Amino acid sequence: MADETGLFVYGIVPSDVEPTPDAAGIGDPPGEVAAIRHGELAALVSEVGLAEPLGRPADLRAYQELLDGTAVVAPVLPVRFGTVVTGPDAVTELLGNHHDGFVAALDGFEDRVEYVVHGRYHEEPLVEELLAAAPQAAELARQVHGQPEAASRQQRLRLGEMLSQAVELRREAENRHVLDAVAPLVVESTARPPSNELDAVNLAFLVDSARVDEFVDALEEYAGRHRDLIRMRLLGPHAPYDFVAAHQLAG
Repeated sequence: MADETGLFVYGIVPSDVEPTPDAAGIGDPPGEVAAIRHGELAALVSEVGLAEPLGRPADLRAYQELLDGTAVVAPVLPVRFGTVVTGPDAVTELLGNHHDGFVAALDGFEDRVEYVVHGRYHEEPLVEELLAAAPQAAELARQVHGQPEAASRQQRLRLGEMLSQAVELRREAENRHVLDAVAPLVVESTARPPSNELDAVNLAFLVDSARVDEFVDALEEYAGRHRDLIRMRLLGPHAPYDFVAAHQLAG
């Protein structure tokens, strides 16, 4: 059983895309990436042992690096991480069964890449702003200041709830403001769930390659105006993970 292998499927690309000689797949040592073609499509795959565990950080990095590098030069439809099929016939069947839909989706991603904008509030100035705008919360903060935690537990819990709700509303507004700042420069956008209670912004954007510089300039301008309150990061270019329904490409 340990010697049995399958094919790990990374993504779907146009049939004329060739993996670069240095393309590395998952595994230790890294698997050699190949393209299996059918009609106007090709699937990027590498051989993997069926008994080999998947999901190690190095595996996820290899998966993302291959797809992100491909997205810079050609449209790519990421396949859900961990998709392993029995062999080339199963890949050909996947491409054949969804051929026209995959071709249409690739056309929609031609010369487009994904960027992720992530921002996190600086806690102290945020709390100061929220308390300044909420007299009830400010009064609770004054009541618990300097008091033992056990003696002021109920007030602290109530204050925490009020601040949490205020942060959520502030986050929704911040996302809208960022969307407004870049709306003319993006093809599509989607909100991602916050990864931390202090997250201010977590948005994915699909951007035409020709407009990336304008997009980056607009975000830098926004970040500059808010740097005292928010630490912002721009991640990308990526493959369009947030704009491809994983269940459609799971094999």
